[in-house]
Amino acid sequence: MVKASGNQKGKIHFSFHYAYVILVMSVLTVMASLGYGRFGYTAILPSMKEGLDLSYTQMGLLASGNFIGYLLFALAGGILAVKYGPRLVVFFALLLTGAAMFFTGLSNTFLSALIFRVITGIGSGGSNIPIMGLASSWFSGNRRGMATGLMVGGSGLGLLSTGYLVPKLLTGYQGMGWRYSWFVLGSIVVLIAAAAYIFLRNHPREMNMLPLGDSIIENQKETVFDKPSTVKETAVLFSFKQVCTHKFLWLLAGTYSLFGFSYIVYSTFFIAYLVDGRGLEEVAAGNLWAIVGIISIFSGFLWGSISDFLGREKTLAMVFLFQSVSFGIMGGSQSMAGFLFSSVLFGLTAWSIPGIMAAICGDTMGPRQAPAALGFITLGLGVGQSLAPWVSGLLLDLTANFSLPFFLASFISLSGALITYVLRGKKVRGHIFQKL
Repeated sequence: MVKASGNQKGKIHFSFHYAYVILVMSVLTVMASLGYGRFGYTAILPSMKEGLDLSYTQMGLLASGNFIGYLLFALAGGILAVKYGPRLVVFFALLLTGAAMFFTGLSNTFLSALIFRVITGIGSGGSNIPIMGLASSWFSGNRRGMATGLMVGGSGLGLLSTGYLVPKLLTGYQGMGWRYSWFVLGSIVVLIAAAAYIFLRNHPREMNMLPLGDSIIENQKETVFDKPSTVKETAVLFSFKQVCTHKFLWLLAGTYSLFGFSYIVYSTFFIAYLVDGRGLEEVAAGNLWAIVGIISIFSGFLWGSISDFLGREKTLAMVFLFQSVSFGIMGGSQSMAGFLFSSVLFGLTAWSIPGIMAAICGDTMGPRQAPAALGFITLGLGVGQSLAPWVSGLLLDLTANFSLPFFLASFISLSGALITYVLRGKKVRGHIFQKL
């Protein structure tokens, strides 16, 4: 319960900060947009392949379609959030995501499934980018990494719930189970959209608050991007050119694309690899995926908090390295012990890089421009994500070797670690990577 404790110079002081409500809704939004909209496909994929008689290349293209949709709306979602506020953008985008997931369950052809996966990706980008940018408004700089880290844990909740729920639906409804899985997940997303409309707020000022962690004195040091503005002022403050010509953001986008390519190979083909490539039962593979989900819930919080103290670039290099090891072990292992170790290691780092990237955007561009900056660098993420499933599916159809995509992902992730480490301390338009 929120209670006012007094009024001082027009400010109402609360015993409970509304930022925690924003944080909870942000976690649920990420769970809906990514945990269900994107990663629900991982658990459903093997049965959907049989139901629609798909090749591995087509399976990869369905995943790529989702990421292309995400890519198309990543920057647009950030721009709309700057102009209209994250609350409305998140609400409508989640509605679109839920509806597209439901209609995916009605698909009878590869083409119709592809169309609805693209639309799902559009909704996911339109909801995830604004909600991650919202952290820059509600949390001060020294708590931003922690906050964005917790937010991306919503993907882990999605993995956890789909890892347990989807196999039960597949077993209970057999040939129709993959359709019912999309129906159930899509309906949950629509409910979360309604909750987002009710509880989200665009800025602490709407609740007569300061960002969590800010004092009145610290708040007086705001940049121009943090100050109140009318719609007209917002248009002046937001400069598309400023974001797109920012060299440091181009650097981040390129690094982000390496993460997008490597982790999507792992997450998209995780269950298909274990079931088709290693002969595990769907329930056993689903349980491993659920373990990834459980462990990954706090991965963003863990590494986001570390980045607040250790520095963004060192933390990114460490995460890339750990993920490279995880992907390599999965590709080369023949035992449950190896699969489990790879799953645990990936779970520990799974959603850390998106959280750190969101924190960097807030550090670099300020709270008001953070959604647009995050949308811009997410274009890089989207390129990597869009290419990865298609390339992996093509490799599988050509070689029937499930290990190759995972070894490729390991190499790409290792490249990310090396690049991030080498670039530490480099000065790019007034920003020192090491000091982020």
